Amino acid sequence: MPALSKRTPKQRPKARMKPLTKSPLRTAEPSLRFYHSQALRAKTLAVLSSVEHAKDLQHRDDLSDLVVELTNSGMDYYFLRPLRLAKAGFFVEQSAKVGMAATTRVLASVICSIIGRMDKPQLLTVSSYIRGLME
Repeated sequence: MPALSKRTPKQRPKARMKPLTKSPLRTAEPSLRFYHSQALRAKTLAVLSSVEHAKDLQHRDDLSDLVVELTNSGMDYYFLRPLRLAKAGFFVEQSAKVGMAATTRVLASVICSIIGRMDKPQLLTVSSYIRGLME
């Protein structure tokens, strides 16, 4: 039986931070994005523009609502839509919808709480990240 390595916390290699490029997304890595409606895209662009051009924090609620809506749209795209395509059945789909709705309600309160405490540079980072996902 090989001897187990006895590493102490002091011996762990230090994590290296990669410098941020212009876009917070790295296009060389695999990506899995989802399609959303034209109306949600227009709303997204409007909210991001409002956040980016605001002089204060007045659009935090709009940004958190947008993140929740994008999350709901993504959950539908990645989970509920495949169930419909697989013809999993009415009861399976309804159970999935109820479960996803409960999950996203809890997640929505967390999202709103976190974004509601962000300062201007943090809001701009979130906005920039979402904008990068749209490219």
